[in-house]
Amino acid sequence: MLFALRMGLMGLHFVVAGILGLIIGICRPFNPDNSRLCARLYSMPALRILRLKLSRDAKGLLEHQRSCVIIANHQSNYDLYVLGRVVPKRTVSIGKKSLKWVPFFGQLYWLAGNVLIERGNAQQAKQAMLTTTETLQHQDTSIWVFPEGTRNKGEGLLPFKKGAFQMAIAAGVPIIPVCVSSYVKNMHLNRWNAGSIKIRSLPAISTAGMTLDDIPELMQRCWDLMQQTIAQLDAELVRA
Repeated sequence: MLFALRMGLMGLHFVVAGILGLIIGICRPFNPDNSRLCARLYSMPALRILRLKLSRDAKGLLEHQRSCVIIANHQSNYDLYVLGRVVPKRTVSIGKKSLKWVPFFGQLYWLAGNVLIERGNAQQAKQAMLTTTETLQHQDTSIWVFPEGTRNKGEGLLPFKKGAFQMAIAAGVPIIPVCVSSYVKNMHLNRWNAGSIKIRSLPAISTAGMTLDDIPELMQRCWDLMQQTIAQLDAELVRA
């Protein structure tokens, strides 16, 4: 019963937040800070509806003063609500071009200045890379990427794809990893308190002086750091 009520409220919230976000996008189209505002619109009410207790240790991320590439582990569609609380100012993301046709959400996602690419299209992927490099270097904007490329469904961190690391090196900007505890399998939406989640941002990793030859080592370094941190967050929740 509680699960059904929550899902009904979440469906209503998704529509209302989408309409409000769309209004923001129409009033100030392609403003790179639209994503942060819309992320808050989706996240803050949703966490209350779901009764998820969120603990954030992301001061370094939120106070970072220059463009960067933010990488985070990707567990489920609920990431929109969980990670929406820590999206910093002037941050956009990269999404599938098909998102543009999702009612309300897709249109506001586009108007927020996010980069839409057609997966499997090499020419468009190359153009997207040029666009994101330009954004990072000259528009005082950061880019949020899920380097696993797909949801891991709480089964552990998947191997990273190299796009985020190519962007960071090409633009000469640091990478900031953001780690979320493994919440998917520990989220009980049919209980009054659905669960606890921890988020922690790690210190920025410089890409200064790196070339494309450094990508494999950089990817492995980031993967190892995130894997260790996620395990720490999970252990902290068990002890709590």
